[in-house]
This record gives sequence, structure tokens and C-alpha cells, in this order.
Amino acid sequence: MVGGMNTENTHFNEMRSTVGARRPYAIYDDWFAQQDNERLTQKSAEAEAFFRRTGITFNVYGQTDAEERLIPFDLVPRILANHEWTKLAKGIEQRVYAINAFLHDIYNRQEILRAGVLPTDLIANNDAFLPQMMNFSPPGDVYTHIVGTDIVRTGEDDFFVLEDNARTPSGVSYMLENRETMLQMFPELFSNIRVQPVSDYPKNLRRSLEASAPRSCNGRPCVAVLTPGIHNSAYYEHSFLADQMGVELVEGHDLRVVDGHIAMRTTRGYKVIDVLYRRVDDDFLDPLTFNPKSMLGVPGIMDVYRAGNIAIANAPGTGVADDKAIYSYVPDIVEFYTGERAILKNVLTHRCSEPDTLRYVLDNLADLVVKEVHGSGGYGMLVGPAASKTELADFADKLRANPANYIAQPTLALSTVPIFTESGLAPRHVDLRPFALVSPRGINITPGGLTRVALQEGSLVVNSSQGGGTKDTWVLED
Repeated sequence: MVGGMNTENTHFNEMRSTVGARRPYAIYDDWFAQQDNERLTQKSAEAEAFFRRTGITFNVYGQTDAEERLIPFDLVPRILANHEWTKLAKGIEQRVYAINAFLHDIYNRQEILRAGVLPTDLIANNDAFLPQMMNFSPPGDVYTHIVGTDIVRTGEDDFFVLEDNARTPSGVSYMLENRETMLQMFPELFSNIRVQPVSDYPKNLRRSLEASAPRSCNGRPCVAVLTPGIHNSAYYEHSFLADQMGVELVEGHDLRVVDGHIAMRTTRGYKVIDVLYRRVDDDFLDPLTFNPKSMLGVPGIMDVYRAGNIAIANAPGTGVADDKAIYSYVPDIVEFYTGERAILKNVLTHRCSEPDTLRYVLDNLADLVVKEVHGSGGYGMLVGPAASKTELADFADKLRANPANYIAQPTLALSTVPIFTESGLAPRHVDLRPFALVSPRGINITPGGLTRVALQEGSLVVNSSQGGGTKDTWVLED
């Protein structure tokens, strides 16, 4: 998510060029021209009713009216040509491989620090770095079993990675439900347009998790999803994925250590779990190792983990890779571990911890987007072009007080994809979160991902917590 206000005519329109529909949208454009607006309006209402009936909601933290909300769904798909996706997939695979290698390195030999590619302080003083993970390798050397890479587009061939989500990326349930909704509403479109499927994701996720089981596992690995509970903002997704994979959804109080393994309570006694897909943050995972007041985790799970008797996805400590200051070094990280230049570029990032850079950011605050290095969901950030003088002054004080807590980026001219409105199609800014699955067998990337869309005209903020919506993402077969 990036913020700001801009006029639409300066942005790349993914559906239309100056001479008509772009090739990926050609068939869809012909179909849309034959549709009745009233029918489409009715279909949009049907989609909303389906999402409400299914319970596809999220909670917004930090608000007095923190009721469950529906993420708005737009029925105009975002369509990518096969060659566009091929480039993206190669870049994502390269990046995910490098991030996993980086995590293994910093928790073991730390060769990248010895080589001076990254400042040691960036790791040593990082709140997401877990000393408890030092000199330990998880089963199969996999740290990032599920990765969501946020990508933005600014031109025909210009794709940039905005941030990496290697800790507990969310949103895949919306990707799957969006596609299911479109298939039900417009089956004729999928008869005429060859779109790569996404429905295999739950099956691939389970296979990937099973492939990451520890060596002590006998027979088919037992997989479970650990949720903080129904009050978590992503609880729908936790239950959805457990159901789709055909595995148990558990909470901390359902688990205990039994004979050196983690076991879940069942009607027939306790059953050993080999792989735990956890959606609980590091600090709450084990009260004996981290936050002693946690009621969400499992006492002793880190001892079982370090003994090699369970795989935890994603591994504790992967949040280091989500740090936005470290993000600024990812092209160097890619080159260090692969020997290749990064296929996908980063957005220009200013590290406010550096004195000269801090001065530049303070001097140009009105033109920049400033984010907390561990921030997410659009919280704790400043959108310079949309901020008042008072907001700019207050944020400047925050920067001076704790510069290492922030990075700054230019306001990008994000591409647009039309949304359906009462008066027809209207361009809105989008980003894309593809999902990669990592196991000892390799990296599997679902074709497409979750397209998030800024529903307000001119806005570049796509986060659902900030009023954004979602779209189905189509990758064409050829």
C-alpha cells in the first residue's frame, strides 16, 4: 500500500490504451459492452450477499466500532497476460528463494553480515530477530513456507515489489472466494476466456506443509492450523484454510506437549501433530520462551521445535524479512545468495536511520510516504501528499525522536484497473499479492493472487483496513 492523491490520466490503465482495450482484456471488453448495467448491478449485490452469507469478514483493530466488516468485492477482474505473469513468477521465485536463504544464514553462519552486505546493527537491534532461533535449522531448512509478495505496477513492463510478507501473510481465502464467486456469477466468461485456475491452492498448501514435516514423522504427516481464536481479524481465513485442506483448526488450549511432541486433544485422546501452520505471532507462540502472559500459544513448543519433533510454518523469526529497512537491501540479498541481479525491482526506499537521509526525508515530507519498519495494514504511516500541515509537523517530530523506526518512499503512479460503478467503469488503483508455497521440494506460485483495489477516486491506499476492496485476478493460459 502506498498513499497519496493523483489525477488518473497520468497512470497506466491496465485495461485500455489510447487505441482501445489492451490485448489481455480484448474478449472481456467485447463481453462487457454487451452487458446490461442493471444486470451487473444485481450481480454485484448477489456477490455481496454471498460474502455476507458465507461470513467472509474481517475485524478492524483500534476502532471503537470494531465490528466485523465485509471487504468490498468488485466484479471487474484484473487480467494479466501469460507473458506478464511468467516474468512476475520468475522474479517472485528468485526473491522467495533468496529470502529463505537469508533467514537460514542470519540464524546460523551470518555470512552476509561478515561480508558487509548488511549492517550488523540492522539484525542485532531488530525486534523481529529471535536469538532463540540461533544455530538451529528448521525441517528441510525451510523458514518461509508461505510468502505473500506485494507488487505494484507503473507501466506496461514496470513491476515493483512494494513489500515482502514472510511472517504470516493473509488474504489467500479472498483470492479463492473471489474466483468461486466469479465462476458462479459469470460462467460464460470462463467458457470464452482461458484463465489459469487457483482452486488447487489448498491442496498444494497441504502437500507443501506435509513435505516440510520433520524426519521423526512416521507415515502421513498430521497437519493442523493454529489460530488465536474467533476475535482475530483473519479468523475466517484460518477456519477456511483448515476446512479446505481437511485438517484440524486448533487453539493453544487444544495442544500440549506429550512425550516430546506436540499433540492435540481429540475425542480419542491426544494425537501428535507433525506440522503446525500457525497464525499466532512469535511473541505469543510459547509463554515459556517469549511472552509469559500469552494465553494463545503452547507452553514448551519451542523446545519440541528445536528438538526436531515438529515443523512450524512459518518459522519463528521470519518477521526479520518483513522489516522495511531490510527490504531496502533485498536486491543485494538476492545477488548475494543467487549470484544474479534481482528480476523484480524494489521501490526506491530511504532509510531514515541514516542522518543524511533523514534530513532529505524531513525536507521533502510532503511528497513522500513514510512507514514504520514493522508496520502493516496501513497503520502508523504518513501519506505526505494527503497530509495537513499539522499532521506533517507531528510526524516530523516522530521521525526526529526515532528515525530508525521509519523508511520513506516516493508516491508512485500506480496502475489502474476499472471498477464497476452505477455510471459504468471507473479507473481505480490496484496492487497485487501473489502467494508462494515453499517446501524442500521447491517453490510453487499460484497463478494470480489477491488484487486489492482503492475504491475511492484518486486514492492509492488499497488496504482493506483503510477502505480498500478486492478483485479476482486472472492469468491467461496463453
